[in-house]
Amino acid sequence: MGWFSRLFGKEEKAAQPAAVAQKVKQPAGDSVVNTRTAKQPEIPLERLGPDGKYDQSGLAKRVAVAFDQDPELDDIETVYVAQLSSQVVLKGKAPNQAAIDKMVAVASRVKGANDVDASQLTVD
Repeated sequence: MGWFSRLFGKEEKAAQPAAVAQKVKQPAGDSVVNTRTAKQPEIPLERLGPDGKYDQSGLAKRVAVAFDQDPELDDIETVYVAQLSSQVVLKGKAPNQAAIDKMVAVASRVKGANDVDASQLTVD
């Protein structure tokens, strides 16, 4: 079982583009239809979920996806990921200090993570 499904109970979804194509009709009498790209309201990075939509735990979920993608971290089942605004919080028991250092490095690279708190991690 991966990080994402263990922590959030489902599989991650592929990211969606931030812009959507819309059809816009021309002024009265003109039957031509143009396609343009309209931006959706901007989502703060800490609330951007793995599927590209607003998610209250978006940053934590994207960190979990990043951990799933790292072969050195994908089988750790005793650490939990949370977030406080743009701070990633790691809690639980890690197998060793090297794993903690790796988790902090990976979480730090996730866009929107301004800080990583590993003070609640212990070495098992």
